[in-house]
Amino acid sequence: QVRLVESGGGSVQAGGSLRLSCTVSGRTLSNEVLAWFRQAPGKEREFVAGLAWRGRSTFYLKSVEGRFTISSESAKNAVYLQMNNLKAEDTALYVCAVDWDGRGTRWRSDYDFWAQGTQVTVSS
Repeated sequence: QVRLVESGGGSVQAGGSLRLSCTVSGRTLSNEVLAWFRQAPGKEREFVAGLAWRGRSTFYLKSVEGRFTISSESAKNAVYLQMNNLKAEDTALYVCAVDWDGRGTRWRSDYDFWAQGTQVTVSS
């Protein structure tokens, strides 16, 4: 049974940092794309960052480039989202997702499996 387990959300002041983790169990990763999405109250869920497991290429939402970094750890089947210089507008529920077919897009519909989400709150 495949599971995605997230951790690392919390509350921080603007300018602070948080690191989110997402661990995949029940499946050995090979060609998948793992991504972080976020959803603020009253808004659509949006793509934040993605990482292709084969080759480790990464891609980002333009507004987080230079502040957020997605990375991986093969031994733990995990991806991380390091978030620096957080802003109030980054406040959202952050959700890890997996595209089993490795399409590498920013479209929610291309992601097949979703975690529960972890809340990030940034106060100004």
